[in-house]
Amino acid sequence: MKRFVILITCLVLLLAGCRKGRSYFPPQREIEPQDIRLIRFDKALLSLDLSDSSTLLPQVRELYYSYPIFMPRWTEDILGIPTEDTAYLCHQLPLFLEDTLYGFKQTNEREQELFHDVSDIEAELEVAFSRLKYIDPDVVIPDIYLFVSGFNASIMFIDEDMAVGADMYLGSDYAFYNRVVYDYQKFTMRKECIPADVVSAYLFRTFPYMGGKNRLIDNMIYRGKMMYILNELFPTLSEAEVMGYTDEQWQWCERYERSIWHLMMDKKDLFKTETLVLSSYLNDGPFTSEVSQDAPARLGTWVGWRIVRSYMEEHEKVSLSELLHDDDAEKILEYSYYRP
Repeated sequence: MKRFVILITCLVLLLAGCRKGRSYFPPQREIEPQDIRLIRFDKALLSLDLSDSSTLLPQVRELYYSYPIFMPRWTEDILGIPTEDTAYLCHQLPLFLEDTLYGFKQTNEREQELFHDVSDIEAELEVAFSRLKYIDPDVVIPDIYLFVSGFNASIMFIDEDMAVGADMYLGSDYAFYNRVVYDYQKFTMRKECIPADVVSAYLFRTFPYMGGKNRLIDNMIYRGKMMYILNELFPTLSEAEVMGYTDEQWQWCERYERSIWHLMMDKKDLFKTETLVLSSYLNDGPFTSEVSQDAPARLGTWVGWRIVRSYMEEHEKVSLSELLHDDDAEKILEYSYYRP
């Protein structure tokens, strides 16, 4: 497994050297690597012996002992069972893990098969977090738990650490997703989306929105900064993959970029603060209603990223660290000279 991780890392470095545009980092070998711990709570949970109810309580107690922080959170947040009610937990666990009506048993079996080897995820996260640590030495690298959520959660935070609901990343074509999510959500429910999702969630939590005016443009620039930095942390991902767009969605945005910008200007949307306007441009969904039913969702974030990219191209001396901590959206907009 370790040899495979090294091979993946070397491939990342090779492909990173082929990426066009400005380089903010020295060669990866000169950046201090960060150890990433993927804690396999999913394996421990799914290896419980459920055949004999008399042995289940000692096994559950062992889970609490081995995972003293995460097990209580999983019990309460995912199952909705108070931590101290171990008797009820022992009654519900077999129902949760072996249910076939809602597909939990089938899902857990697929999760075990698909996530048998997670060295590819570890390799990508190691590169991303080592680059982030290079940008901002104060960041604390989280431990990351893998768990099964019963289709309840993709990403969770546990104090300084994180957890990934692996059953939410079983592939866009996974049949049981038809019961629990909308079609537009399925595209990013793939194993290969986990590293970018984890680091994206980490960025938004660690560097929260600080804009006081809460106008659309402030939110666009903030989210655009996060996407710009996320793109730099994953040197082998395309911009569409970082954004969570299909190639067709990305190409649509590029084709109509000028029209989108002019529409936003004509409607004076940039400086609006209404919740409906902000949610239309920024939230996930089937489309961006303020623009067109053909427009991908989160179009405000996409345009914000284009503005930030233009700003960084115009100011080559600005570092990623300076960009990360710059909350002056009006300045970034003005001096981006963004004119699609």
